[in-house]
Amino acid sequence: MVKQFTAIYKKSGRWYLGWVEEIPGVNAQGKSLREVKENLKEALSLILETNRIINKKEFPKGKVIREPLSVSLK
Repeated sequence: MVKQFTAIYKKSGRWYLGWVEEIPGVNAQGKSLREVKENLKEALSLILETNRIINKKEFPKGKVIREPLSVSLK
């Protein structure tokens, strides 16, 4: 499943900074634009997987309702 997010990049001195607009706390840095893009993808994947694991432990199957949620943004 592919989900789309908005990545923002900024050069700061010798480093590139990147963050995901829709999810606070997902950010990365790199010495090149290519490196920060790779690091940001990894950071996003780790945050999403960690949140999924935490929620499954805290709210086991049968205790909550889980379902896909789709939205259309303008």
